[in-house]
Amino acid sequence: MRTIKHTDFHVLLVEDNEGDIILTLEAFEENKITCDVSVVKDGKEALDYVFHQGKYKSTAPPDLILLDINLPKKNGLEVLQQIKERDRTKHIPIIVLTTSTSKNDVMAAYQNYANCYITKPMDLNSFIQAISRIENFWLDIATLPH
Repeated sequence: MRTIKHTDFHVLLVEDNEGDIILTLEAFEENKITCDVSVVKDGKEALDYVFHQGKYKSTAPPDLILLDINLPKKNGLEVLQQIKERDRTKHIPIIVLTTSTSKNDVMAAYQNYANCYITKPMDLNSFIQAISRIENFWLDIATLPH
């Protein structure tokens, strides 16, 4: 398998489930994707990170956000809405990566300008393949703003 180096590419993973965090990071590793990944575990922390508030004042802005919907403090849809309504952050691609298959969640995500909605596959191989496809499209094929 090839090693993909995106050393100047920064992914923000917004996920509160420790198992899903480990699984996502392992999928990046399994796919040999080398990029900077930061993890925050609730909606408020995600907004602080993106808007450079509190302990995140000096963080680099993410190039891509992987966002769960079911989060403590502020849910993923609230996070999505607040990021997409501001001129200085609305260009950041946000992939909703969640277990929710609710049609209402899908519709709300796209109404708030999610760039993509992916339901997390339940088995490990399918999840690793999904992360590989995210990497292939968003890091290799698509041209993203910097």
